[in-house]
Amino acid sequence: MENRTITMYPNPNRIKYRSWFCLVSVLSIVLVLSFMVKPDPALAQSKQPSLKDIIVEPEDPDQVPAEQVPAKQPTPDSKQPKGPQDELERGTPRSSVKGFFKAARARDFEKAAEYLDLRSLPKGLEEEDGPQLARHLKIVLDRTVWVDMDTLSTDPKGHSEDGFPSYRDRVCHIKTPDKDVDILIQRVPRGDGTSIWKVSSITVAQIPQLYKHFGYGYFERYLPAAFFDLEFMGIDAWMWLGIVVFGVCAYFIALIITTLVTFVLNRTKYRPSGRLKRFVAGPVRFLLALLILRASFDLLNPSPAFQALIRTHTLLLIVVTWLLMGLLDFIFDRLANRLRGDGERSAAVMLLPPLRNAAKIILIVIALVMWLDNIGFKVTTLLAGLGVGSIAVALAAQKSIENLIGAITLYMSKPVRVGDFCKFGDFLGTVEEIGLRATRVRTLDNTVVTVPNGEFVNLHIDNFTQRKKMLYRPKISLRYETSPDQIRSILAEIKKLLTDHPKVLSDPARVRFTNFGAYSLDLDIFAYIDETGYSDFLEISEELNLKIMDIVSKVGSSFAFPSQTTYIESGEGLDKGSGKGS
Repeated sequence: MENRTITMYPNPNRIKYRSWFCLVSVLSIVLVLSFMVKPDPALAQSKQPSLKDIIVEPEDPDQVPAEQVPAKQPTPDSKQPKGPQDELERGTPRSSVKGFFKAARARDFEKAAEYLDLRSLPKGLEEEDGPQLARHLKIVLDRTVWVDMDTLSTDPKGHSEDGFPSYRDRVCHIKTPDKDVDILIQRVPRGDGTSIWKVSSITVAQIPQLYKHFGYGYFERYLPAAFFDLEFMGIDAWMWLGIVVFGVCAYFIALIITTLVTFVLNRTKYRPSGRLKRFVAGPVRFLLALLILRASFDLLNPSPAFQALIRTHTLLLIVVTWLLMGLLDFIFDRLANRLRGDGERSAAVMLLPPLRNAAKIILIVIALVMWLDNIGFKVTTLLAGLGVGSIAVALAAQKSIENLIGAITLYMSKPVRVGDFCKFGDFLGTVEEIGLRATRVRTLDNTVVTVPNGEFVNLHIDNFTQRKKMLYRPKISLRYETSPDQIRSILAEIKKLLTDHPKVLSDPARVRFTNFGAYSLDLDIFAYIDETGYSDFLEISEELNLKIMDIVSKVGSSFAFPSQTTYIESGEGLDKGSGKGS
């Protein structure tokens, strides 16, 4: 006969599926990482606020709570401002700037103008232009810098060592294409001679030029005024409109690109599978749309508030989490297919769904913690709280976790499988189910014993199903009347019986005269029967036992049973006989 060697090659469809899937996944992750580490040149001129700073109104450190006022002083109903009494709270640099922003964001530009020093205006500007100047200053500040209130002085005299005159402080610094501009606030006399803080007349004179650089530009010419008067989360309505428009356009561009890529791949010999198509049409498409949208943000000249929203990476974290969940599904599905193909480990497939869900929950928790950190919350405090909570949950779920680990151990080490007949502890039965919490065994009494997995793996387990052969070892007891020749004949016949039987393994198959018992001559038979089923074993054992009985009977011997022989002697006894001899 001709010998042929058959070489098994991997399935080419699986190879190209894994290749395309891994390629798309790696490219997606690379794009994500490059997007996350890319420096943003627009974030720039001052402290970068978090979204929490934008949304949450900070406490006013300029005012002393009434409950903190010493008991000897009269306690007012409201907080006591620092500095001179002023209905607009212009007694310190910080309170004056905060008052200006509060009035401007409330669209009360008449009141906001009261925080501007409108004296000594340059030619072309009048005191009546105060509300318009206040509006323009608010727009410039919103679109260029984030004013950090913590850097502003709460002293009525202002900062003394900042390099500026004692009556003048700097609020922030703005870079323009022409030059750098300091936004200044200075102490000026009020009508009654009391000194208060207002935006410096030098800064007021530069507002028109600053607005030309950082105003709404062509957007203000074509959009209704309502889009610039409404805000949400510190971001103007027109900018939200721009996000929606650019987002829709970015999605359609990504849709066209991914559709073309899928179309081209379908024309090649390595056609992508349905799962890969869904993966491309899902997280990959949205990731591409997100990158296109992010690249278009510079056209909107985003404000610090908008930049704070971008830095939360909300959509990016959602898409990346979605992408990683797709990778988890792919990995677990591949593992499940391999386990189903392995008959010995096919039952372990039931462990994969809870493990997959646990991995996804961990992934979502990580994404949520990263998002909260990007928003501006203290993640260390949050993680500490989660740590304490995790300890409590772990203590409460200690037994459940122990049983789950026990189930994993049973599936990995495989001391028993479903359908195995085994002995554990004081029980004997067939394993019906290995669950996530407990193992169910059907006993010989047809009852069901449920043992927690954590306890089951620590028991001594005797697995009868995994036997490759079964031991046949009866002990034959012959009567003492049996002669040596009869014993030799019995040994020879039983040896021949074992050797000739097709189900008895010849090595080792022995029979020996082993012992002089209390009431019998003992023969020991040791042999293995080539069967693993208990019913078949009993049938063959029965056949051998009957034939051994025939051999013993044919030789003329018989089997012994527990007995006792009593000897009765008649006569006068040893004492009398010994007396005659003497």
